[in-house]
Amino acid sequence: MSIEQTLKERSGGICELCGASENLGVFEVSPSDGSADQAVYLCATCRTQIENPADLDRDHWRCLGDSMWSQTPAVQVMAYRLLSALGDQDQLDMLYLEDDVKSWAQAQMLKTGSTEETSGGVTRDSNGTALNEGDTVTLIKDLEVKGAGFTAKRGTVVKNIRLTDDPKYIEGKINGSTIVLVAAYMKKA
Repeated sequence: MSIEQTLKERSGGICELCGASENLGVFEVSPSDGSADQAVYLCATCRTQIENPADLDRDHWRCLGDSMWSQTPAVQVMAYRLLSALGDQDQLDMLYLEDDVKSWAQAQMLKTGSTEETSGGVTRDSNGTALNEGDTVTLIKDLEVKGAGFTAKRGTVVKNIRLTDDPKYIEGKINGSTIVLVAAYMKKA
């Protein structure tokens, strides 16, 4: 059985992201080994927007609220990447991915063009969501602030962050002190 036939059977003959039934085709979820397990069956609208992420239409992607619950890892990966590109933190917070699926999803995120730093890297939070200058984040673990004599507790909100030259770090104010924080210990609020 061909990959397209396998995907058509798996999807029930509809787009695995939006549910459309016309202009369907195979879309490999990179990095891919070319198997049906690492591909999704998508309509032309979904494929076009994924290939041109700078033109994502938020209204079209409301369908991700349903498709993110798919049991198919390749569909979960695409839902994660799209939700991240759209900056939909609420839905990302609800999406649970196994560690290997999350690693696959983060291996090649969609680039919308609006969140890249001049250094070429994108600052991302613990969920892989792109962070921008002025965002509000929440600490996901207690952090000892060296030299300031206090511990920033999990759940502390840091408003109006600033990006640094290194995409691994952000700057923010906690207890009146401006400190450098590891972006991986943050969650976009």
